[in-house]
Amino acid sequence: MGQLFDTIRRLVAEEKYVVGLHASERMEERGIMEWQAVAGLEDGELIVERVDASPNPAAEVRESLPDGTEFKAIWSHLHQSGVAKLVTVHFFDRS
Repeated sequence: MGQLFDTIRRLVAEEKYVVGLHASERMEERGIMEWQAVAGLEDGELIVERVDASPNPAAEVRESLPDGTEFKAIWSHLHQSGVAKLVTVHFFDRS
């Protein structure tokens, strides 16, 4: 476990990533900026890899905002285009 996560982190560090429309909408709703999701990936904690996910393998990552608020980011690897994709973000239950 972790190979997919490492690949996604490498691609994002090389600025080879895209942000899906769904992720863009969720970030706007939740007040998370793109740079925060991208920066948070570097020190993010892998929750689970779903290598058999369809249509693309995905990794769920626990990330943190600058104020320490944690959120989950779902990143996928688009093999055909050789980029990582931010699929969605959401906050963990706060109650």
